[in-house]
Amino acid sequence: MFYLIVLLILTGSISVLYYLFMSSYSQVFGKFIWHGDRSIKKIAITFDDGPNNPYTEEILDILKQERVKATFFMVGKCILRDPDTAKKILNDGHVIGNHSLSHSFSNYLKSLSFKEEITANQKIIESTLGVIPALYRSPWLFRQPILLRTLEKLNLSPISGQFCHPLEVSLIDSKKIANHVLKIAKNGSIIIFHDGKESVGGNRLETVNALRIVIPALKRQGYKLVTVSELLNIQAYN
Repeated sequence: MFYLIVLLILTGSISVLYYLFMSSYSQVFGKFIWHGDRSIKKIAITFDDGPNNPYTEEILDILKQERVKATFFMVGKCILRDPDTAKKILNDGHVIGNHSLSHSFSNYLKSLSFKEEITANQKIIESTLGVIPALYRSPWLFRQPILLRTLEKLNLSPISGQFCHPLEVSLIDSKKIANHVLKIAKNGSIIIFHDGKESVGGNRLETVNALRIVIPALKRQGYKLVTVSELLNIQAYN
């Protein structure tokens, strides 16, 4: 009985810590935007951890076919590995956001401000694409007071959202991903997909296939699919 009580306490503590620091919704440490105006029938589709081919290119083809603009929160190391795809994302009219240099959790522990990871990627994006992002999404949606103050000083808006499916990165079936998106979608939603995995790439075929289902379905429901900056009526670049 004692061990069961200890286990329950530990489980509860972990859940509380996860909610405070990494959930889509926590605002305990400050503003961390996870949705837009609930009265307007718009949704922002976003992608993290790219560019990562061939999946990013396939996503771009789908978006072009559907005439949809999205927001790509890109990792600096991925941009350096594939600058041409990064340029194509921008040239296709999509918005670029900062998703850190390396997507390394250990770097959160080395510097509470995470400033080096943020500013290094800002420089990579500026030198590669000629734009300076005004939107930032933390890896794993991590946040704490020092990081949020750092973002404010750098004139970056922290952007959260809802995951298209909690297990998307584990390559679950595309239909499960699509069904979950259609279940959680509502006015002002910011939906998080992944076109890569951290800074090392990865198979995102199920995500690509899910988009083929999700985008037409949301459009049939009357949603306009827009960038994060349009949804929130804020600037995309500094």
